[in-house]
Amino acid sequence: MSDRLTEYRRKRDPGRTPEPVPEQPPEAGHGDTYVIQQHHARRLHWDLRLERDGVLVSWALPRGLPRDPARNHLAVHTEDHPMEYADFAGDIPAGEYGAGRMVIYDKGRYSTEKWRDDEVVVVLHGERAAGRYVLFRSRGDDWMLHRMDGPPPGWTPMPEVEPRQPTRAAKLPPDDGSWGYELDWPGTRALAAVSGGRLELTAAGTGITGYPELRAMAEALAPTECLLDGVVVGFTPDGKVGPPREPLPDSAQARRLASQHPVQYLASDLLWVDGLSTVDEPYARRRERLADLGLAGPHWQVPPYFPGGGKFARDAAREQGVPGVLGKRLDAPYRPGRRTRDWLRISA
Repeated sequence: MSDRLTEYRRKRDPGRTPEPVPEQPPEAGHGDTYVIQQHHARRLHWDLRLERDGVLVSWALPRGLPRDPARNHLAVHTEDHPMEYADFAGDIPAGEYGAGRMVIYDKGRYSTEKWRDDEVVVVLHGERAAGRYVLFRSRGDDWMLHRMDGPPPGWTPMPEVEPRQPTRAAKLPPDDGSWGYELDWPGTRALAAVSGGRLELTAAGTGITGYPELRAMAEALAPTECLLDGVVVGFTPDGKVGPPREPLPDSAQARRLASQHPVQYLASDLLWVDGLSTVDEPYARRRERLADLGLAGPHWQVPPYFPGGGKFARDAAREQGVPGVLGKRLDAPYRPGRRTRDWLRISA
Protein backbone atom coordinates (compact mmCIF):
# COMPACT_ATOMS: atom_id res chain seq x y z
CA MET A 1 0.00 0.00 0.00
CA SER A 2 1.36 3.42 -0.95
CA ASP A 3 2.28 5.93 1.75
CA ARG A 4 -0.47 8.58 1.73
CA LEU A 5 1.81 11.15 3.37
CA THR A 6 4.37 11.24 0.53
CA GLU A 7 2.97 14.49 -0.92
CA TYR A 8 2.70 16.05 2.54
CA ARG A 9 6.39 15.32 3.29
CA ARG A 10 7.49 16.53 -0.15
CA LYS A 11 6.11 20.01 0.60
CA ARG A 12 7.70 20.38 4.06
CA ASP A 13 11.19 20.56 5.53
CA PRO A 14 11.06 19.25 9.11
CA GLY A 15 14.15 21.32 9.91
CA ARG A 16 12.36 24.56 9.04
CA THR A 17 8.71 24.13 10.01
CA PRO A 18 7.20 23.33 13.42
CA GLU A 19 4.54 21.19 11.74
CA PRO A 20 4.63 17.46 12.53
CA VAL A 21 6.43 15.49 9.81
CA PRO A 22 6.36 11.81 10.85
CA GLU A 23 8.86 9.48 9.19
CA GLN A 24 6.71 6.36 9.37
CA PRO A 25 3.72 5.58 7.13
CA PRO A 26 0.33 6.15 8.78
CA GLU A 27 -1.49 3.45 10.68
CA ALA A 28 -5.25 2.99 10.71
CA GLY A 29 -7.05 4.56 13.66
CA HIS A 30 -10.66 4.95 14.78
CA GLY A 31 -11.65 7.10 11.78
CA ASP A 32 -13.72 9.56 13.78
CA THR A 33 -11.49 12.57 14.60
CA TYR A 34 -11.96 15.92 12.88
CA VAL A 35 -10.33 19.30 13.26
CA ILE A 36 -10.97 22.71 11.72
CA GLN A 37 -8.00 25.06 11.75
CA GLN A 38 -8.10 28.79 11.06
CA HIS A 39 -5.13 29.48 8.82
CA HIS A 40 -3.83 33.03 8.57
CA ALA A 41 -1.77 32.39 5.47
CA ARG A 42 -1.40 34.69 2.44
CA ARG A 43 -5.19 34.63 2.36
CA LEU A 44 -7.18 33.69 5.43
CA HIS A 45 -8.97 30.35 5.13
CA TRP A 46 -10.06 27.42 7.24
CA ASP A 47 -8.83 23.83 6.89
CA LEU A 48 -11.31 21.00 7.45
CA ARG A 49 -9.60 17.68 8.21
CA LEU A 50 -11.39 14.33 8.61
CA GLU A 51 -9.64 11.19 9.85
CA ARG A 52 -9.75 8.37 7.27
CA ASP A 53 -7.47 5.33 6.98
CA GLY A 54 -4.91 6.76 9.40
CA VAL A 55 -4.58 10.22 7.85
CA LEU A 56 -6.48 13.51 7.93
CA VAL A 57 -8.18 13.99 4.57
CA SER A 58 -8.11 17.76 4.09
CA TRP A 59 -10.01 20.56 2.36
CA ALA A 60 -9.23 24.29 2.42
CA LEU A 61 -12.34 26.45 2.96
CA PRO A 62 -11.84 30.06 1.76
CA ARG A 63 -15.08 31.18 3.46
CA GLY A 64 -15.16 28.74 6.34
CA LEU A 65 -17.92 26.34 7.32
CA PRO A 66 -21.39 27.41 6.09
CA ARG A 67 -24.04 27.74 8.79
CA ASP A 68 -26.79 28.73 6.37
CA PRO A 69 -28.16 25.80 4.27
CA ALA A 70 -29.07 28.35 1.60
CA ARG A 71 -25.44 28.85 0.59
CA ASN A 72 -22.64 26.48 -0.37
CA HIS A 73 -18.98 27.17 0.26
CA LEU A 74 -16.01 26.23 -1.89
CA ALA A 75 -13.82 23.45 -0.44
CA VAL A 76 -10.47 22.84 -2.17
CA HIS A 77 -9.14 19.32 -1.67
CA THR A 78 -5.50 19.35 -0.52
CA GLU A 79 -2.93 16.71 0.41
CA ASP A 80 -3.57 14.27 3.25
CA HIS A 81 -2.12 15.32 6.62
CA PRO A 82 -0.75 13.15 9.44
CA MET A 83 -2.93 12.46 12.47
CA GLU A 84 -0.53 14.52 14.60
CA TYR A 85 -1.75 17.59 12.72
CA ALA A 86 -5.06 17.43 14.62
CA ASP A 87 -3.27 19.06 17.57
CA PHE A 88 -1.11 21.51 15.62
CA ALA A 89 -1.29 25.24 16.25
CA GLY A 90 1.57 27.65 15.67
CA ASP A 91 3.44 29.83 13.20
CA ILE A 92 4.71 28.36 9.94
CA PRO A 93 7.80 30.42 8.97
CA ALA A 94 7.82 32.78 6.01
CA GLY A 95 9.04 31.13 2.85
CA GLU A 96 7.66 27.73 3.84
CA TYR A 97 4.63 26.06 2.31
CA GLY A 98 1.49 27.44 4.01
CA ALA A 99 3.42 30.17 5.82
CA GLY A 100 1.35 31.94 8.46
CA ARG A 101 -0.37 31.44 11.79
CA MET A 102 -2.48 28.34 12.42
CA VAL A 103 -5.00 28.12 15.27
CA ILE A 104 -7.51 25.41 16.12
CA TYR A 105 -11.05 26.64 15.51
CA ASP A 106 -12.81 23.42 16.55
CA LYS A 107 -11.94 19.80 17.18
CA GLY A 108 -13.98 16.75 18.06
CA ARG A 109 -15.54 13.54 16.78
CA TYR A 110 -17.55 12.93 13.65
CA SER A 111 -19.61 10.12 12.21
CA THR A 112 -19.62 9.05 8.56
CA GLU A 113 -22.85 8.52 6.61
CA LYS A 114 -21.28 8.20 3.17
CA TRP A 115 -17.71 8.24 1.82
CA ARG A 116 -17.17 8.01 -1.91
CA ASP A 117 -14.53 9.43 -4.21
CA ASP A 118 -16.82 12.31 -5.20
CA GLU A 119 -19.16 12.68 -2.20
CA VAL A 120 -18.70 12.63 1.57
CA VAL A 121 -21.52 12.99 4.10
CA VAL A 122 -20.57 13.46 7.75
CA VAL A 123 -22.04 14.66 11.03
CA LEU A 124 -19.72 16.85 13.11
CA HIS A 125 -20.15 16.49 16.87
CA GLY A 126 -18.28 19.60 18.02
CA GLU A 127 -18.92 22.74 20.01
CA ARG A 128 -18.54 25.31 17.23
CA ALA A 129 -19.11 23.21 14.13
CA ALA A 130 -21.88 20.77 15.06
CA GLY A 131 -24.09 19.72 12.15
CA ARG A 132 -24.61 17.45 9.14
CA TYR A 133 -22.59 18.33 6.06
CA VAL A 134 -22.01 17.01 2.57
CA LEU A 135 -18.86 17.56 0.51
CA PHE A 136 -19.28 16.94 -3.19
CA ARG A 137 -16.77 17.27 -5.99
CA SER A 138 -17.52 19.91 -8.62
CA ARG A 139 -14.36 19.87 -10.76
CA GLY A 140 -10.87 18.53 -10.16
CA ASP A 141 -9.80 19.44 -6.62
CA ASP A 142 -12.70 21.88 -6.25
CA TRP A 143 -15.48 20.59 -4.05
CA MET A 144 -18.51 22.28 -2.52
CA LEU A 145 -19.54 22.11 1.13
CA HIS A 146 -23.25 22.22 2.04
CA ARG A 147 -24.98 22.15 5.42
CA MET A 148 -27.71 19.51 5.18
CA ASP A 149 -29.64 20.15 8.38
CA GLY A 150 -31.13 23.45 9.45
CA PRO A 151 -29.06 26.33 10.82
CA PRO A 152 -28.01 26.29 14.49
CA PRO A 153 -30.83 27.06 16.97
CA GLY A 154 -31.68 30.77 17.03
CA TRP A 155 -29.47 31.53 14.03
CA THR A 156 -30.72 34.07 11.47
CA PRO A 157 -29.03 35.11 8.20
CA MET A 158 -27.31 38.47 7.94
CA PRO A 159 -30.06 41.02 7.13
CA GLU A 160 -30.13 43.48 4.26
CA VAL A 161 -30.84 46.87 5.80
CA GLU A 162 -30.70 50.55 4.92
CA PRO A 163 -28.77 52.79 7.33
CA ARG A 164 -30.89 54.61 9.85
CA GLN A 165 -30.95 58.41 9.45
CA PRO A 166 -30.82 61.17 12.13
CA THR A 167 -33.16 64.15 12.39
CA ARG A 168 -31.64 67.62 12.58
CA ALA A 169 -32.01 69.43 15.89
CA ALA A 170 -30.96 72.92 17.00
CA LYS A 171 -29.99 71.99 20.57
CA LEU A 172 -29.32 69.11 22.92
CA PRO A 173 -32.38 67.27 24.26
CA PRO A 174 -33.48 68.31 27.79
CA ASP A 175 -33.39 64.76 29.21
CA ASP A 176 -29.64 64.46 28.64
CA GLY A 177 -29.23 61.36 30.81
CA SER A 178 -31.46 59.32 28.47
CA TRP A 179 -29.17 59.86 25.50
CA GLY A 180 -25.80 58.71 24.21
CA TYR A 181 -23.67 61.00 22.04
CA GLU A 182 -21.17 60.33 19.28
CA LEU A 183 -19.07 62.69 17.24
CA ASP A 184 -20.67 63.22 13.83
CA TRP A 185 -17.62 62.26 11.79
CA PRO A 186 -17.56 63.63 8.22
CA GLY A 187 -17.07 60.94 5.62
CA THR A 188 -18.83 58.19 3.71
CA ARG A 189 -21.55 56.42 5.67
CA ALA A 190 -21.07 52.70 5.01
CA LEU A 191 -22.37 49.37 6.22
CA ALA A 192 -19.60 46.79 6.69
CA ALA A 193 -20.60 43.14 6.22
CA VAL A 194 -17.97 40.76 7.62
CA SER A 195 -18.33 37.08 6.72
CA GLY A 196 -15.82 34.28 6.25
CA GLY A 197 -12.92 36.66 6.79
CA ARG A 198 -14.09 38.86 3.91
CA LEU A 199 -15.32 42.47 3.98
CA GLU A 200 -18.09 43.98 1.87
CA LEU A 201 -18.68 47.73 2.19
CA THR A 202 -21.93 49.29 1.01
CA ALA A 203 -22.71 53.01 0.78
CA ALA A 204 -26.07 54.31 -0.42
CA GLY A 205 -26.93 50.83 -1.66
CA THR A 206 -23.77 50.51 -3.77
CA GLY A 207 -20.81 48.26 -3.06
CA ILE A 208 -17.45 49.95 -2.41
CA THR A 209 -14.26 48.06 -3.30
CA GLY A 210 -11.68 50.84 -3.37
CA TYR A 211 -10.33 50.86 0.20
CA PRO A 212 -7.82 47.97 0.27
CA GLU A 213 -6.45 48.94 3.68
CA LEU A 214 -9.80 48.07 5.26
CA ARG A 215 -9.85 44.43 4.07
CA ALA A 216 -7.72 43.23 6.96
CA MET A 217 -10.47 44.25 9.39
CA ALA A 218 -12.47 41.17 8.42
CA GLU A 219 -9.48 38.88 8.92
CA ALA A 220 -8.78 40.47 12.30
CA LEU A 221 -12.38 39.78 13.35
CA ALA A 222 -12.43 36.17 12.11
CA PRO A 223 -14.11 33.88 12.87
CA THR A 224 -16.71 36.46 13.97
CA GLU A 225 -19.28 37.42 11.34
CA CYS A 226 -21.11 40.70 11.78
CA LEU A 227 -22.83 43.69 10.16
CA LEU A 228 -21.53 47.08 11.24
CA ASP A 229 -22.75 50.63 10.69
CA GLY A 230 -20.07 53.29 10.49
CA VAL A 231 -18.23 55.94 8.51
CA VAL A 232 -15.19 55.86 6.23
CA VAL A 233 -13.17 58.90 7.32
CA GLY A 234 -10.02 60.50 5.98
CA PHE A 235 -7.30 61.92 8.22
CA THR A 236 -4.42 64.24 7.33
CA PRO A 237 -0.84 63.26 8.31
CA ASP A 238 -1.09 65.52 11.40
CA GLY A 239 -4.24 63.74 12.57
CA LYS A 240 -6.79 66.29 11.40
CA VAL A 241 -10.14 65.12 10.09
CA GLY A 242 -10.51 65.45 6.34
CA PRO A 243 -12.70 64.07 3.58
CA PRO A 244 -11.96 60.44 2.66
CA ARG A 245 -10.17 59.93 -0.62
CA GLU A 246 -12.13 58.53 -3.52
CA PRO A 247 -12.26 54.72 -3.76
CA LEU A 248 -9.35 53.31 -5.76
CA PRO A 249 -9.22 50.42 -8.22
CA ASP A 250 -7.46 47.28 -7.03
CA SER A 251 -3.95 47.71 -8.38
CA ALA A 252 -0.39 48.14 -7.15
CA GLN A 253 -0.54 51.88 -7.87
CA ALA A 254 -3.78 52.16 -5.93
CA ARG A 255 -2.25 50.40 -2.94
CA ARG A 256 0.67 52.86 -2.99
CA LEU A 257 -1.79 55.77 -3.01
CA ALA A 258 -3.71 54.13 -0.19
CA SER A 259 -0.56 53.98 1.92
CA GLN A 260 -0.01 57.72 1.36
CA HIS A 261 -3.62 58.76 2.02
CA PRO A 262 -5.14 56.08 4.25
CA VAL A 263 -8.66 56.05 5.60
CA GLN A 264 -10.23 54.78 8.81
CA TYR A 265 -13.47 52.87 9.28
CA LEU A 266 -15.14 54.19 12.43
CA ALA A 267 -17.79 51.72 13.57
CA SER A 268 -20.64 53.10 15.66
CA ASP A 269 -23.29 50.37 15.64
CA LEU A 270 -23.70 46.59 15.46
CA LEU A 271 -26.76 45.28 13.61
CA TRP A 272 -26.05 41.52 13.46
CA VAL A 273 -23.42 39.21 14.91
CA ASP A 274 -22.90 35.47 14.45
CA GLY A 275 -26.49 34.74 13.53
CA LEU A 276 -28.08 37.14 16.03
CA SER A 277 -30.00 40.18 14.79
CA THR A 278 -29.54 43.11 17.19
CA VAL A 279 -31.62 45.79 15.46
CA ASP A 280 -34.42 45.45 18.03
CA GLU A 281 -32.06 45.78 20.99
CA PRO A 282 -31.57 49.16 22.74
CA TYR A 283 -28.75 51.35 21.45
CA ALA A 284 -26.87 51.02 24.75
CA ARG A 285 -26.89 47.22 24.48
CA ARG A 286 -25.74 47.33 20.85
CA ARG A 287 -22.84 49.53 21.90
CA GLU A 288 -21.90 46.97 24.57
CA ARG A 289 -21.87 44.21 21.98
CA LEU A 290 -19.85 46.40 19.63
CA ALA A 291 -17.25 47.03 22.34
CA ASP A 292 -17.03 43.27 22.99
CA LEU A 293 -15.78 42.72 19.43
CA GLY A 294 -12.46 44.37 20.32
CA LEU A 295 -12.49 46.21 17.00
CA ALA A 296 -9.18 48.10 17.03
CA GLY A 297 -6.62 48.11 14.24
CA PRO A 298 -4.45 50.32 12.05
CA HIS A 299 -7.40 51.43 9.91
CA TRP A 300 -10.48 50.63 11.99
CA GLN A 301 -11.74 51.42 15.45
CA VAL A 302 -14.80 52.08 17.60
CA PRO A 303 -14.77 55.73 18.74
CA PRO A 304 -16.16 56.28 22.23
CA TYR A 305 -19.67 57.47 22.89
CA PHE A 306 -20.82 59.56 25.82
CA PRO A 307 -23.91 58.45 27.78
CA GLY A 308 -25.53 61.56 29.26
CA GLY A 309 -22.64 63.71 28.10
CA GLY A 310 -24.07 65.98 25.42
CA LYS A 311 -22.11 69.10 26.37
CA PHE A 312 -18.85 67.14 26.72
CA ALA A 313 -19.39 65.52 23.30
CA ARG A 314 -20.13 68.91 21.73
CA ASP A 315 -16.93 70.39 23.17
CA ALA A 316 -14.96 67.37 21.91
CA ALA A 317 -16.45 67.84 18.42
CA ARG A 318 -15.27 71.45 18.33
CA GLU A 319 -11.77 70.45 19.46
CA GLN A 320 -11.58 67.73 16.78
CA GLY A 321 -12.89 69.98 14.02
CA VAL A 322 -15.97 67.77 13.61
CA PRO A 323 -19.19 69.54 12.52
CA GLY A 324 -21.38 68.23 15.31
CA VAL A 325 -22.64 65.30 17.35
CA LEU A 326 -25.20 62.56 16.96
CA GLY A 327 -27.56 62.07 19.87
CA LYS A 328 -29.17 58.62 20.19
CA ARG A 329 -31.66 57.57 22.82
CA LEU A 330 -30.10 54.84 24.92
CA ASP A 331 -33.27 52.72 24.75
CA ALA A 332 -33.85 53.20 21.00
CA PRO A 333 -33.83 50.20 18.63
CA TYR A 334 -32.24 50.49 15.21
CA ARG A 335 -34.92 51.45 12.69
CA PRO A 336 -33.44 50.70 9.23
CA GLY A 337 -33.94 53.47 6.69
CA ARG A 338 -36.12 55.58 8.98
CA ARG A 339 -35.70 59.11 10.32
CA THR A 340 -37.18 59.69 13.78
CA ARG A 341 -36.69 61.98 16.79
CA ASP A 342 -34.77 59.44 18.86
CA TRP A 343 -31.70 59.93 16.61
CA LEU A 344 -30.63 63.58 16.38
CA ARG A 345 -27.93 65.45 14.44
CA ILE A 346 -26.85 68.50 16.43
CA SER A 347 -24.34 71.09 15.21
CA ALA A 348 -21.27 71.79 17.32
